[in-house]
This record gives sequence, structure tokens and C-alpha cells, in this order.
Amino acid sequence: MPHFTPENFERCSIGMLLGRTAVLKDRILDWHLEADGVTAAQFKVLIIVTQYQVDTPAELCRYLGLDSGSMTRMLDRLEQKGLMLRKRCPEDRRQVRLALTADGQRLADRLPEIGAMAMNELVGVLAAEELHTLETLLAKVLLAAGDPLTIARFGDRER
Repeated sequence: MPHFTPENFERCSIGMLLGRTAVLKDRILDWHLEADGVTAAQFKVLIIVTQYQVDTPAELCRYLGLDSGSMTRMLDRLEQKGLMLRKRCPEDRRQVRLALTADGQRLADRLPEIGAMAMNELVGVLAAEELHTLETLLAKVLLAAGDPLTIARFGDRER
């Protein structure tokens, strides 16, 4: 259903609002993760690995919408920090499997607490029903676009 035309597009602010909200979310996450020496981008990788049992760089690229070069650099940094390991798959040496180190698992165990604090800071101004409506609407948009993380979380019930 088209909502915008070239004539009314200059009054459209949905893109700006979504983008600015994403920037704010990452800034808040960065602040909460600073003591652990992890960035919001690295938090996302660790969350995907732990909550969705993703264990290959290719899957991470698909879930996070990153190219393989960016993912390689991200995994390099997580390895340098002693949080993640890359291992060759014994059955197919072309494949790389990801695993958390002991330090990585300790941090991963704390990520839900850190994430909850950050998200409460981000959306604490919303009433519970407003938050539910916002989540429902965003999920609907992402499900319609075939977003793999949203499908993994909510199923494809709205597609």
C-alpha cells in the first residue's frame, strides 16, 4: 500500500526516525558495554551466536546483513579480545565454526542483563501497550521483507 509520493515525500520522516533510533540504541549499548571493552556491533554478533545458535560466519553475515569482509574483521576483533574462536569443521575443512571462549561465555551470560538495561533506557518513555504496538508494527514490516532474524524470532506468521 503506497503511502508516499514525490509530492509528500519531503514530509516523510519514518526513515529518519528509524535510523536515528538505531543510532541511539547503539550509543546506549556502547555505553553499557564500555567496561567490558565490547561495542554494540560486537554485542550483536555475540547475541546472535548465543540466542540463535548461529555457528558459522556465513550465517552471521545473513542474519546481520554484513558482507564477508566486514564479518571477518569483526570476528578478528572478537578473537583478539579472547571472546571467540574460529575452528575448521572436521567433516568439511572449508567450513569454519564459531565458538565462544570461556571469557566469551561469561560475557554472553551477562548480555541479557546488559541488553535489558539498555533497552529499558531506550524505550522507558513508552507505556507497555505502546511498546507492544511498536514491536508488532516493526515485526510486521521486517517479516514482510523476509528478515531472517525476525522470522527466527516470530516465525513467518505475518508474511
